[in-house]
Amino acid sequence: MATRLVQINMKARDDSALGGFWAQALGWGVSSEGPGVTNLEPEGFVYPDPAAVCVDLVVSPEPKTVKNRVHVDLATTSAAHQAQVVARLKDLGATAADVGQGDVPWTVLADPEGNEFCVLEPRPLYRDTGPIAAVVVDCADPRAMARFWSEATDWTLHEVTDQGARLRSAKGVGPYLEFVRTPDVKSGWNRVHLDVRPYPGDDPEAEAARLRSLGATPIDLGQDVPWRVLTDPEGNEFCLLTPG
Repeated sequence: MATRLVQINMKARDDSALGGFWAQALGWGVSSEGPGVTNLEPEGFVYPDPAAVCVDLVVSPEPKTVKNRVHVDLATTSAAHQAQVVARLKDLGATAADVGQGDVPWTVLADPEGNEFCVLEPRPLYRDTGPIAAVVVDCADPRAMARFWSEATDWTLHEVTDQGARLRSAKGVGPYLEFVRTPDVKSGWNRVHLDVRPYPGDDPEAEAARLRSLGATPIDLGQDVPWRVLTDPEGNEFCLLTPG
């Protein structure tokens, strides 16, 4: 048994407006499964497919107050392309962000609701990932997080050190999932979190029990929904969706 990382869930004051920004940023299509939810995925995409980690924007009235512990890194193909992407995103409403990065070759921006993301300098590693090079999670112990997430999903561990870890779909396509050591302590619930989905025919109860045995903890947010909400060993919320 295993799950697949299928999407990131991003809370938004205005899911439609923020979804419009990210659709243009990524060059993806927009749909909606209901009021207060905007879904983004590549044009012609057949969900779920490891070639992309989709984005769901879900309306939430709670304001953003701290730096997100989950963000995306965008890929570029050249220095000129990086500059073009940064300029285009600023025209769409992104602003420069300072998260203490110092003098680095990538550019840190915030979307119109303040969610941080990076536009990377060209790196050969990300030449075939699509617009999202990596989904990045801040953490205290990259080795422990890599151990949990590589066992929780069918993603393959590519690299692990004391400072960071990198996983990718077993099919070798789509973005990477990266864990980066940071000194910041988790504060409050994550406005951006991961959603995983079991394979068709798998028993969701058995999968939830397997994740708990690996170190996940179920949490009750008062939700009456068909999916399960858990936290990973560092307290990051994630959703176990229904099989499919």
